[in-house]
Amino acid sequence: MIPIAFDYEVAESVDQAIDLLKENGEDAKLLAGGHSLLPIMKLRLAAPTMLIDLGRIGDLSYVRDEGDHIAIGAMTRHTEVEHNQLLQEHCGLLAHTASFVGDPQVRHRGTIGGSISHGDAASDLPSALLALEGTFVVKGPGGERTVAASDFFQDYLQTDLAPDEVLTEVRVPKLGQNTGWSYKKFNRRAQDWAVVGVAAVVERSNGSISSARIGLTNMGSTPLRATAAESALSGADASSVGEATSNADEGTSPSSDIAASAEYRRHLARVLTRRAVEEALSR
Repeated sequence: MIPIAFDYEVAESVDQAIDLLKENGEDAKLLAGGHSLLPIMKLRLAAPTMLIDLGRIGDLSYVRDEGDHIAIGAMTRHTEVEHNQLLQEHCGLLAHTASFVGDPQVRHRGTIGGSISHGDAASDLPSALLALEGTFVVKGPGGERTVAASDFFQDYLQTDLAPDEVLTEVRVPKLGQNTGWSYKKFNRRAQDWAVVGVAAVVERSNGSISSARIGLTNMGSTPLRATAAESALSGADASSVGEATSNADEGTSPSSDIAASAEYRRHLARVLTRRAVEEALSR
C-alpha cells in the first residue's frame, strides 16, 4: 500500500523539532531511522500529515563516558551501538543486543532512540534496557525530564512520550566486574522480530547470585521484567538456576499468532531465561 499524503520538514535542532511538534499537534510524527514508522505508514496503521526529520541533528549522535554511566544520543545508529568500544567494555549487553536488530541495512540506518520511542514489545533493545535499569532523557516545551525504562513503556506501541516531546538521550549503568549478562533470542530467520527474547543481568557474590534482572521480549503488550524469576534467583547458586527460572513466564500475557502460540512463548521464556542466566554466570 501507499501512505497517505504528508508534509515533510527537516529539523536542524531539538528545539526546532519541539516547535514543529507543537505547531502540528498529534498529526505530526518524528522520523529518525524510519524503519519502524514507514512500514506502518505503508499499511496505513499510522497516518501522520507531517513528518519531522531528525536526521540532521548531529548533536544527538554520540556515546559518552559520564562516570558511573554511559550516555548515548538518541540518533546513534544501531551499528554504532554494536561496535562502540566503550559500550563493549562497560555495558556489553547493550552492544551485543544491538547486533540482533534486523539486518545490516536496518542497523546502519535505524537508531536507538527511534526503536525505543516506537515502543514495540517485540523489539530487542527495550527489554535489554529494562534489565539494565536504564533511564531516558526527554525534552519538551517545559524542559528536560528523565524517565526510568520501567516507567517508559505503557501499552502496545505507547510510551510516556508526550506528543510534543523528543527522546534525546539513553543512559545505561556501567556493569561491575562481578556482573554477567546475556541476551537470548529465538526467531525464525536472522532478521526477524523475536518470537521471544530474554535479557539477563546477573550480579554474583561469594559463589551465589546476589541479584538478577531479567527483561522479556514479546511476552506481552510491553517489554516486561520477569520479577518472579528475579526473586527466586536472589541468593541461589548455579545448580538451582533451572528451578529458579521455571516461573519466568509468571505475570506475562503473550499472544498467539502465526509465529507461535501463547503456550509455546511461555515455554520459550522459561527455557531462554535459564540459558541466559547460565550464560551470564559464565562471564
